[in-house]
Parts: sequence; C-alpha cells; structure tokens
Amino acid sequence: MKKIVVLTGAGISAESGIQTFRDANGLWEGHDVMEVASPEGFAANPELVLDFYNQRRKQLLEVVPNKAHYNLSKLEKYFDVEIVTQNVDDLHERSGSSKITHLHGELLKVRSSADENIILDWKKDLILGDLCIKNSQLRPHIVWFGEMVPMLDLAIEITRKADLLIIIGTSMQVYPAASLIDFVKPNTPIYFIDPKPSVSETSFNNLTIIKDIASSGTDKLLELLS
Repeated sequence: MKKIVVLTGAGISAESGIQTFRDANGLWEGHDVMEVASPEGFAANPELVLDFYNQRRKQLLEVVPNKAHYNLSKLEKYFDVEIVTQNVDDLHERSGSSKITHLHGELLKVRSSADENIILDWKKDLILGDLCIKNSQLRPHIVWFGEMVPMLDLAIEITRKADLLIIIGTSMQVYPAASLIDFVKPNTPIYFIDPKPSVSETSFNNLTIIKDIASSGTDKLLELLS
C-alpha cells in the first residue's frame, strides 16, 4: 500500500471557522503574538495567556471538521496515510483520520510547567492554581516561539517514507515545518493545494499545484488519485 504523507496548516481549518494564526499586521486576535505565544509572555502575564487559550479552546469545541478533513480521512481506504499538522485543533481526529502528528502541540491538552512529559487531556478553562502532580502550574500544551519542536524528528522520519506528499493550507514559509519538504525521496510526487500558492511548479520536481481552497481542492485531489 502506497504511503501518503499530508502536511497541513491553518488554511485547512479556516473553512471550519477557526482563525488563522495571525493577520497581516502580526496580531493574533488583537494580541501581539509574543504576549500570548512565548514563555516570556506567560511569565509576564500568565492570566492573559491562560484566558487567551481558554477562548481558543471554547471556539474549537464549537466548530466541526469541514469537507477537506473528511476527504483526507477517505484516503485511508486506499492508502497508508499519515498527517503532519501545524494546527493545534483536533479536527483531523474528529473527521476520522487515524495517524496524526501535531508539530505545534494540541489545544485540548495541557502540560506541566515543570515536566513537559506530564500531559493531560483538557476541555475546560485552565486557570492559575490548576497544578500537575508535581505541584507545578499547568500550561497550554502548545509549542511557543523560542521553544523546541519536540515532534520535529518524528515528522522528518514520517516525511522520508512518503511515496506521495500532499501539502494543504500552509505557505511552507514558516520554519522548521517548512523544511519537511526537503526530506522527501527524490522525484516523490508532491501536490500543493492553496488558493494563493507560494510556490510554482518549477520549484520542485514532480510538483502539481491545485490552486483552490482546501475543501474543493481535496475534491480535485481525490479525483486525481482515484
């Protein structure tokens, strides 16, 4: 069975109503990203950061997967599919995909500030005073700016095994996630789905661009792969 690796970013979840990471002026929901997505921001104002992610968590629980998520889950009938996502939502899981690696963490999980290996499922608000078993404050299980990306090595190994690579909803401009495309085997077919693609078909060998949003773009992809 051929192995398909799918790299996804904010664009695939935008059609479900989830805001993309930040707008053109660098703000995220009105906040400077360093205030709400860095260890320094958390140290300076933990209540602001916890409230910010509480609001994101509430929003996630109100939305549902869209057609693009379901189309990717359909591929598992015919291929060995692994998804490597930059997204912190659980929409791939809810749509039925079974093998997902989250590069930047998961919004519906929290972890210990003292031990990154203590990770808990979490769907309610997280507040100051919510402690782990080591009596340390729990924090969002999100990879913030300046932090290591612990799942990167696994993502590289997954990408190296791809017989076919699909990229959806990410500009492939943000590192280290953008570097994953460099690890596919030579001449591996690559499909890039984006309404405003940041690459051209001369950028990589065997690159096919589907200039479309994620839902209708994955419709076209299924036709090409059937």
